[in-house]
Amino acid sequence: MLSTFYAAFSPVCFTVLGLWLVVVQTRHGDWSGSAEHRRRAYAVSLHFALPGLMSLLSLVDPNSKAMWQVSFTVIAALGVVALIALRTSATSGVNLAAEIAHWVAVALYAVIGIVAVRPAILSDLGINIAPLRVEAIALSLLLFLGLNVAWLLMFDTPDRPVRGAPS
Repeated sequence: MLSTFYAAFSPVCFTVLGLWLVVVQTRHGDWSGSAEHRRRAYAVSLHFALPGLMSLLSLVDPNSKAMWQVSFTVIAALGVVALIALRTSATSGVNLAAEIAHWVAVALYAVIGIVAVRPAILSDLGINIAPLRVEAIALSLLLFLGLNVAWLLMFDTPDRPVRGAPS
């Protein structure tokens, strides 16, 4: 059943990533002069690319616990490091909501990494859910957060005039 989830989830992530790249391309003129918008746009792309990559790698050998653990651990660690490095400051309501989603995503990547490194932590905490199900839930939440931050960012404009607009 989880193989079916990951088989469906991976193409969804990469499709949404492709759509996001179209948005980035159309907003390139507005965002190219704003380091904050460029960082946030890249962070949004990670919300789609990293869960998609985790899902794809989980299908390489669905019976290999080591493959799942190593790939999820490495990618989750990259997610935490990248999102912390891409952090922006909250200067508006839109950015505040995006920043909250940003830190929730960092926490979700941490959970994914911890569960991948030590799946028994769930039973130690009294949580009776299979580790790969917890990972699937966390990845789904990452996709949801990414979609929401993408929506907010898509309508946000840098604090500078748009090229070609009258002064």
